[in-house]
Amino acid sequence: MVNVYKLPRNADRDTQIQLADLLMGQLESIGTKEPYQQALKTIELALHPDSQAHIFVAEKDEAMVGAAFLNVGLSLDKGGYYIWLNDLYVHKEHRNQGIAKKILLKIIYWAETKEIKGIELETGINNEATKALYNSLGFYDIISKRYGFRF
Repeated sequence: MVNVYKLPRNADRDTQIQLADLLMGQLESIGTKEPYQQALKTIELALHPDSQAHIFVAEKDEAMVGAAFLNVGLSLDKGGYYIWLNDLYVHKEHRNQGIAKKILLKIIYWAETKEIKGIELETGINNEATKALYNSLGFYDIISKRYGFRF
């Protein structure tokens, strides 16, 4: 059975390390230079009481097998709060078992209880499985060009 929950702000260091270990697959696949230290620092910042970031975790047999990292922001377009879903990751050995869907459904339910107006995210244009998952839950395509800047 898979248990999905929002990671509490007071998550202990062992839990943070388990999460960083899990997310290494995500960070290594996108070529992050120091993925482990970056993951730990980001998790620590996300759990800070003033942070607008939130982490949802999926556990199976008491092991972390998936996670989502999101930020809550404000949008004039939406007329209130919305979620930017930064990352949704399921360990490769646990994919195609409905875990990503369970994480998304938990996020959607949580967002509705917080009066959040919408969720936005980005995925690869050729990632058909992920697009099918999002579309099955009512997500729709937004045509845009995303830009970035790094310091």
